[in-house]
Amino acid sequence: MTKTNPTASLLIIGNEVLSGRTRDANLQFLATRLGEIGIPLREVRVIPDVPEEIIAAVNHCRAKYDHVFTTGGIGPTHDDITSECVARAFGVAWEVHEETRAIMAADYARRSPPVELNAARLRMATLPKGAVPIRSTATTAPGFSMENEHVMAGVPRIMQAMFEALAPTLEGGIPVTSRSVHAHRVFEGQIAEGLTAIQDRYPALDLGSYPYYWQDSGGVALVAKGTDAAMVEAAAQEMFDLLARFGTAQRGEPQV
Repeated sequence: MTKTNPTASLLIIGNEVLSGRTRDANLQFLATRLGEIGIPLREVRVIPDVPEEIIAAVNHCRAKYDHVFTTGGIGPTHDDITSECVARAFGVAWEVHEETRAIMAADYARRSPPVELNAARLRMATLPKGAVPIRSTATTAPGFSMENEHVMAGVPRIMQAMFEALAPTLEGGIPVTSRSVHAHRVFEGQIAEGLTAIQDRYPALDLGSYPYYWQDSGGVALVAKGTDAAMVEAAAQEMFDLLARFGTAQRGEPQV
């Protein structure tokens, strides 16, 4: 019996993303790394800093997917409310995690000059009761896991360090592989019917078509993605042959 890969969703939390003030840089990293582990990302939501919306999204996604990842909202300011919202979603207390408090206090005391672990910074050591800290090399203020919910920072450098610390603990499945082909001056309207036929022959794969514009013209890139590497290769070859009927096909996506 073929093992089914676990699935994941991502909640990007923060008014600054919804307003356009901050460009999210975490989605591509997480989608790529999760695919490598064999945990395909199936849904992404961008959630405002509104407690009821965060709690509802957390509860919906943790019941639907094997893993839920959140980014953002675990800093020291008033709008960093992800941690306390996760506590409410799980129906547990939001309390100072003493081991984390001690680690952060020691870190701040070693700095020159020393930094005070004030009430604002102490928020970063306050976790849902029962949470397991995600410790990283980037900061002593941790992310945390609560059952299948994994809460990480929004700052890309810190989020990536947290994820790499968490990754060895995640039970994944078969890695997702992909292959791409492209052709300049070939367009979607020419290959749509043929691509549909290929997709019908490989229903277990995700086949995508991505038009691009390059200099004064453009073309199309086709991507085959799935957990069966041999099937991915076969579909990619058929897509290559399809493009070759209309122009000069090449393997690998162009830089656009």
